[in-house]
Amino acid sequence: MIKVLIVDDDKLVRKGISSAMPWSEFNMEVVGEASNGAKALDFLKSQPVDLMLTDLAMPVMSGIELMRAARQLYPKLHIVVLTLHQDFDYIQEALRLGAIDYIAKVQLEKEQFEHVLHRIHTRIDGLTNINPRMPSQNEINVHYQNVYALVSQDHKSDQKWPLELTSQGEEIRWEVERNSWMWAAPQYGEEQLFHQLKESLDQVPQSTLLVLSDVQQRTWSQIKDWIMNYTETSLFYAYNPHEQVIAVSMNEEYTFSKEPQDEDIDRIKKSWFQTPWAHHDSYYNQLIEQFKSLQLRKGQLMGLLYSIVMEWNHLFARTTLGKISMIHSFESWYEVEEWIKQTAAGIRKSDEKTAYSQEIIDAVKKAVMIMQHDMEQAYTASGLSQQLNISRSYFSQCFKDLMGKTFNEYSRFIRVEKSKEYLLNTNNTIFWIAERVGYTDEKYFSRIFRELTGHLPSEYRQLGR
Repeated sequence: MIKVLIVDDDKLVRKGISSAMPWSEFNMEVVGEASNGAKALDFLKSQPVDLMLTDLAMPVMSGIELMRAARQLYPKLHIVVLTLHQDFDYIQEALRLGAIDYIAKVQLEKEQFEHVLHRIHTRIDGLTNINPRMPSQNEINVHYQNVYALVSQDHKSDQKWPLELTSQGEEIRWEVERNSWMWAAPQYGEEQLFHQLKESLDQVPQSTLLVLSDVQQRTWSQIKDWIMNYTETSLFYAYNPHEQVIAVSMNEEYTFSKEPQDEDIDRIKKSWFQTPWAHHDSYYNQLIEQFKSLQLRKGQLMGLLYSIVMEWNHLFARTTLGKISMIHSFESWYEVEEWIKQTAAGIRKSDEKTAYSQEIIDAVKKAVMIMQHDMEQAYTASGLSQQLNISRSYFSQCFKDLMGKTFNEYSRFIRVEKSKEYLLNTNNTIFWIAERVGYTDEKYFSRIFRELTGHLPSEYRQLGR
């Protein structure tokens, strides 16, 4: 049973989520509630919790601060973010801290309860290693020439070994972990074992046969740990349904690279938004190589993809440039790359619907990203059109047709949207927020905010909380 803790400063939200969602259908049980991060940490100390749902904007200790503390104290704890609005910077930070999913409260309707819990349960299931079952002699040194490991990348269901092998003499088969097995046979029976395992690949979904060399003088326990580590690192990126047999040496170390640097993440996001990768193979291949070179863990990769999709849809979902559908789960880089290919096709299809050239579409996208990423600057249509080498009048016309708003309307819109995030997720002053979104006059900022939202910034903050 997965034990769940709900953390939110709104009692009605806590009670609603606790009572309305079909937890038991997904082997989950709500064991506690907390109104802020500090109380949540106290609860975590008192009893075990497997999954924590936490709001981001809370008094005493914010959800981000809670996540940082919980990650250090309880590294195996799964975390899902609850958010009132799709406040992208904070969700991205939460995903980079290890959150496995997020739930936007405004979109949480009764018919979505089951879908949300199924998605969360699937992700927990894919990230949780079942305790391996190993024989008592697992510390005995191996005397075989090679060890064979059949690993399935399909973690959505329990795979049962589908084939009874025709044994020749002494043969060993052990289950390494769920959906993963290893075999060994004496030299005279090894060729037959290899061919039978190779033939069985079609019966096990998303499977790879690893042929491990340099196994002598290692214990079965060491080999098992090596297989699990390789599966979590290199095999995630090496899996290919068209090349299902991989020879590996146990003398090689397969580990993840260091934590990705912010500049590496920014470079990928810039390539995604500001280069025509969906239209040109050279840019596409460059983007793929940038992704793969980071060698991100599955959770980190999911967080990066989520942040890209959310930001894209935040910017372009309601424009002629179209919406991107998120990949909800993946078990290998092969699946991620297939999703990127499909996304590229979707972007091309949306771009083809417009009357403008690809160069103009890319220029408008670049202008939008420049405005989004540096709101303290007072960008003008004249200044950006000059920077992009387009006439001001033509740039203004293209911008309105593609984005659905004039340049000035869009500029005010994104600044007010960003200020909403600051109001709900920080305790900073209105003047501080106004400056961060490009307004040096607090009164003018408040007037613009009220024109677009119907409330003063202080009223909006109070209502949101």
